[in-house]
Amino acid sequence: MSEESARKSKDTTFVPEALPWISRAAVPADHEALQHEEVSEKPVTHIAGTPDGGLTAWLVTVAVNLTLFSTFGIANTWGVFQAYYEENLLRQTSPSNIAWIGSAQYALIYFPALATGRMFDLGYFRIPFLAASCVVVASVFLTAECTQFWQFFLVQGFSLGVCCGIIVGPALVVISHWFDRKRGLAMSLAAIGASSGSTVFPAAAQKLIPSIGFQWTMRVFGFILLATLGMANILLKRRLPPVNVRGGLFNLKAFRNTAYTIYCISGTLGFLGLYTELTYISVSAIAIGVSKNFAFYIIAIANGASTFGRLSSGLMADKIGVLNTMAMFTAMAGITTFAWPFATNESQVIAIATIYGFSSGGFLALFALAAVALGDIEDAGRRVGMFMSLAAFGAIAGPPISGAISTASGGFVDSGFYAGGNIMCSAGLLLLARCLHSKRLWSKY
Repeated sequence: MSEESARKSKDTTFVPEALPWISRAAVPADHEALQHEEVSEKPVTHIAGTPDGGLTAWLVTVAVNLTLFSTFGIANTWGVFQAYYEENLLRQTSPSNIAWIGSAQYALIYFPALATGRMFDLGYFRIPFLAASCVVVASVFLTAECTQFWQFFLVQGFSLGVCCGIIVGPALVVISHWFDRKRGLAMSLAAIGASSGSTVFPAAAQKLIPSIGFQWTMRVFGFILLATLGMANILLKRRLPPVNVRGGLFNLKAFRNTAYTIYCISGTLGFLGLYTELTYISVSAIAIGVSKNFAFYIIAIANGASTFGRLSSGLMADKIGVLNTMAMFTAMAGITTFAWPFATNESQVIAIATIYGFSSGGFLALFALAAVALGDIEDAGRRVGMFMSLAAFGAIAGPPISGAISTASGGFVDSGFYAGGNIMCSAGLLLLARCLHSKRLWSKY
């Protein structure tokens, strides 16, 4: 080799640390999902830049929006179903037992992310997404035929929850393939789907159940999900090739990052209290004299307000940092949860539901972004999945514990203190995670 060639070779020496993400060992991918990608057995280098826009990127955002509309939308309608089951189909079952259906559904949206996040990193994406979408639609149709508690728990709680979880985890991660500087904006626009669905489904349930009955209401919901999830399956697409990073399904080495560990604890505490108000606010409104017809719309009001919380939190996250924004919105949700049981009339309930929906929307829109940011992009799916699976324990236990506290105390004041306290602790831990990650008291993170 000539001296000049040797010098050029030296000048272009590959330095792994210079690139944001590097795959270590590519593995065979889901060929249905990655039919246009060639997966090499040799290490491959991911191009550093992300599109941060363009037709395909924004269509992916639309697909994630439709996915969250379909999954969180139907799940966040549970407050309406809780009140309806207490009054009609499951009158002989205690409210705390009925709440297990909804809490199982909430938790199982997050729990499968441990497996689906890892599968996403390996390239198995489209086939699981399609299969779970089909089961979600089938579960909604089957819920119409349920008459007993165990049937509702199995179909609406377990089956619907698990399959929603299978499609939610990868959908939240894939946004990061297409956006970097505008990631907060893109995620907030996608997250609006969750609040839109959480507004449409409760309002539709309140209007349709008295006119066409519970069974046909669920069938109408099934046809809506058939359309939205069908479109999501067509538009959703990953950009980066699959990689097989070390560590297996549950990578304990990730917890060597103290900031990530604290963040996971914060998420568990947050979900332990966050769904309490959303589950019981309709029931508590009826208890203070709000009409049953209007009480059902309170869920829709809260979820409608979360649209603005999700959008504004995404814009703020791009400006002041994702953890700073999450801490601010989470603290607001905690304060509102403390105040909720002290509402004495319809106007106060509406105000509390609006502020709560706005603030909780900020937390729910950004939790995946923070988990992505606390590590490398090649491992993002597994890291988000681990966080969501741990947070699921809080989601499944929170509403039943609050229901038991309410039954024992004869009101919702103690439940509000319990849930609000957990949420405020979560906000404090978010700030601690930010300080540990940035090594500074204040930083834009």
